[in-house]
Amino acid sequence: GAAVGIGSSVALSGTLVASDSADDVAFLVFASKPATLVGGPPWYLGWANDLRSGFSEAASSLPGDGGGLLPGLAIGDTTAVSPALNVAMKATSLSHLTAVSGANCAVVIALIMLAGGALGLSRLWRIAASVVVLVGFVVLVTPQPSVLRSAVMAALVLVATAAGRPVRGVSILSLAALILLAVDPWLSRSYGFVLSVLATGGLLILAGPITRLLARWLPVGIAAIVAIPLAAQLACQPVLILLNPVIPTYGVFANMLAEPAAPIATVLGLVACLVLPVVPAIGHPIAWLAWFPSAWIAAVAKFFAGLPGSAIPWPSGAPGVALAVAVTALGLLAAFPPRGRARGIRRVASSALALVLAGYLGVAGGERARVQLARPGDWQIAVCDIGQGDAVLVRSLGQVALIDTGPRPERLTRCLDALGIDRVNLLVLTHYDLDHVGGTGAVIGRVDRAMIGPRSDAGDERLARQLADSGAVVGQVSRGLTGMLGELRWEVLWPPSPLAGVQPGNDASVTMRFHGTGACASGCLSSLFLGDLGNEPQARMMAVNRIGRVDVVKVAHHGSADQNESLYVKLRATVGLIGVGADNTYGHPTDKLLGILARVGTAAERTDLDGMILVSPRPNGTMTVWTERSPPSGR
Repeated sequence: GAAVGIGSSVALSGTLVASDSADDVAFLVFASKPATLVGGPPWYLGWANDLRSGFSEAASSLPGDGGGLLPGLAIGDTTAVSPALNVAMKATSLSHLTAVSGANCAVVIALIMLAGGALGLSRLWRIAASVVVLVGFVVLVTPQPSVLRSAVMAALVLVATAAGRPVRGVSILSLAALILLAVDPWLSRSYGFVLSVLATGGLLILAGPITRLLARWLPVGIAAIVAIPLAAQLACQPVLILLNPVIPTYGVFANMLAEPAAPIATVLGLVACLVLPVVPAIGHPIAWLAWFPSAWIAAVAKFFAGLPGSAIPWPSGAPGVALAVAVTALGLLAAFPPRGRARGIRRVASSALALVLAGYLGVAGGERARVQLARPGDWQIAVCDIGQGDAVLVRSLGQVALIDTGPRPERLTRCLDALGIDRVNLLVLTHYDLDHVGGTGAVIGRVDRAMIGPRSDAGDERLARQLADSGAVVGQVSRGLTGMLGELRWEVLWPPSPLAGVQPGNDASVTMRFHGTGACASGCLSSLFLGDLGNEPQARMMAVNRIGRVDVVKVAHHGSADQNESLYVKLRATVGLIGVGADNTYGHPTDKLLGILARVGTAAERTDLDGMILVSPRPNGTMTVWTERSPPSGR
C-alpha cells in the first residue's frame, strides 16, 4: 500500500501482549488484520514527510545505485538502497555515510551562519536561526539516535559560542551523551547511539595523534585522510564485532576514497530536497549534480566489497569483543607509549600484540581447518547458523534451492561461502518478516528463479522488483505449484489461492515439500518446510493436502508454542530442524514444541546449540546429521 507518513494515526485490531521487562516498550500489538489509516500527520510533521517523499521520488528517477543512495546521504532515508549495495556498504565500513551525523549538522549550521553573515545578521541572531533550523533538520531526517547525539552536540556548541565559552570536543560529547541518557536511558542499549558516541570520541581523541604519527612518512593532508576513518574504526570495532564478527579489510581505504564525496552529495542533496517543491526546474538539475558523488560512493563500496578477502573472520560475542579491545589497546600503546619509558613500553606492547595475534591466528586457523575437513560434502539439506531466523539450503545434482535468507546478508554470505555456493537456482521467500528476508542482499544477482509469498506493502514490492531487476524470474506462488530441483520434486502446499481470509505474513508462509524421484526415490531425503505457520493455518494446510511421513521437517516459526501437534504426528519426521538465535528473547524453541517433537520421536537439531547443520542421505535409507559443534550422528 501507500507509504504512511510519520505522525499519522492508524486503527487496528489485534492482541495486546506485555513485552519483556528489558525492552524499551511496554506492550506489543499483534495485528489480526492490516491497519487502517484514520488521520494524516499534524502540520509540524507533515511538511517533513512531504519533503522526504518528494526528494525520494526525484532520486528514484536517477540511474543505478547513485539514485538509491542519494536520499540516504542527504536525509538518512535508506529505503531505496538496494540489498546488494547495502551489503557492500557494510562490508566496506561505509554504511555510516547514510547515518545522519555531526557532519550533516555541521553542514546545515555552516550554511545558516554563512547566509546570516551575508544578510548582515548579528552573531546571536545567526545562532538563534541555526538552532531553529537544526530542530527542523532533526524533524526532516527523523530523530534517530545518531541524529539526536549530533543535534544535541551542535546545540551545545552554539550555546557555548553564544556565551563566549571555549568549545572542547570531548566535554561537549560527554555532556551531550549524559543529557540524552538522562532523558532516554534506553539509548544506552541502542547500537546506533553507542557507535555514534564511540566514533565521535575516536575522531576527537585519536585522529590528531594518528595524523601526526603518519605525517612522519606521508604529507599532512594524506595523513589526515587516512587517520580520520582509522580513528573511527578503532573506536567502534569492538562493538561492531557484536553486530558482525568480521574485520573489514579494506574499510579504511574505501573511506579514504568515498568520504571526500559525501559532503558534496549531502549539501547538494539537501538543497535539492528544499528547492524541489518550490522550483522543480532548478531542484532536478541540483539532484542530478548530487547524483555524481553519490554514484561514486556506491561504486567504491561495490569495488572493494568485491575484492578477495574483503572480510577477516573474528570470534563472535564477548570473546571477540575482548580480543578486539586487547588488540586495539596494545596497538595504541605501541604507537603512542607514555613518555619517559617509551622505548621499553613500545617493545613490550609490540611483543604482546604479536603474541595475541599469532595465538588467535593459530587457534582460528586450526579450528577452521578442523571444521572444513570434518564437514561432509554429500549433504542434501543445510541449515545456516544465521541467528534468529531461517536460511535453509536443499541440494540435488548440483542444483541449489535456498528457503529464506535470514536477518542479515553478511551472515548468509558466510554460510554460502563455507558451503561453496555461488549460485542459487531456486530462491523461496516464505514471507516478508525481516528474519526471513533480511539477508536477501547476499544473493541479489545470483538467483535464477525466485518464488515469493503474498505481498502486503511497498517494501515487499520493492524487494520483489530488486530480484527481478537483478535477473531472477520472480513469481508469487500458491498451493498446487510443482517443479524439479535436480532429482527432487518440490510441491507448494500453502498458501491457498485465493487467500480465502489468510492474511499475508506468518499465516501465509510458503510451505514446500521435497521428495526424490526416479533412482532418487529411495535414496534421497523427503522434507517439509513450514515457514512461520501457526496452529490454525497448519490445520487448514493439513485439511487441503495429503500429509504423510517425511524424513526431515523444518519446524514452524523457530519452535514457537503456536503449533498443531497433529501435523507433527502425521509427519513422524526423523529430524526436526530449528533455526533459532542463541539467548533470543522469544523463548524459542519453546518447551511445548520440544515436547511435541519428543513425543513423536523427532530429534530436534537447533542452530543456537549446534551451529550449522548438514543432513546427508545414506544408501540404506538412513541419514547422517553433522553439526559444527558436535560429532556426526546417524539417524
